[in-house]
Amino acid sequence: MIKLENYLPGLSLLAFLAVWQGMAFYLNSNILPAPARVASVFWQSCLSGQLPYHLGVTLLRLVISFSIAMLLGCGLGIVLGRNKKLDAFFDNWLVIFLNVPALVTIILCYVWFGLVESAAIMAVVINKLPNVIVTIREGTRTLDQDLLDMARCYHLSKRKTLVHVIWPQLHPFVMAATRSGLALIWKIILVVELLGRSNGMGYQLHLFFQLFDVAGIMAYTIAFVAVIQLIELAILKPLDRQSRRWRR
Repeated sequence: MIKLENYLPGLSLLAFLAVWQGMAFYLNSNILPAPARVASVFWQSCLSGQLPYHLGVTLLRLVISFSIAMLLGCGLGIVLGRNKKLDAFFDNWLVIFLNVPALVTIILCYVWFGLVESAAIMAVVINKLPNVIVTIREGTRTLDQDLLDMARCYHLSKRKTLVHVIWPQLHPFVMAATRSGLALIWKIILVVELLGRSNGMGYQLHLFFQLFDVAGIMAYTIAFVAVIQLIELAILKPLDRQSRRWRR
């Protein structure tokens, strides 16, 4: 028996394309190019090598900044979640950095350190780090104390306690920080590239904006969203399923 649920994602995509095509036909303007026009621009950009190059540059910045933010954020979040005194001391710091606009951080990093790659990476990390720390800190606060006491009774090392007791409980919070982090970081990277880099997706989108090339803007945006979706389907979801195998 055919299940309709299996076809809903495809039907939803077709409906979206149909609405897009209908609006483009109705407006008949360069403001909203038809899907075929955007696909043509996408294909030509791939053939010329421009889209793969700029996409690769942006993804490299994303991987570096995301890795640094997650590693530091997880470590600091666990420390703050387990130490009430440190948590009380640094809580106001987290609130301040959470509320500083990303644009301000980016501008200050460029002013203080110059229009260099390290300043761009630093700006992205500073913007993402507080979110990771807060998420992991809240997860650490919910750790089962009975399991921790059991690990202590069996004289498990700190490494084994982290791997076998703490990490499985923190996994949902880490995945939440990972998914929100990808959504947030790539948006920040585009602003970073727009303001101070000479390559990357943000730089290209700025050029398209100056030329009022809506088809180019949409083609590059679709390419990046597609890559992020591929990362979600090919990496994050399998890791999520594998790490949840211990649950009944």
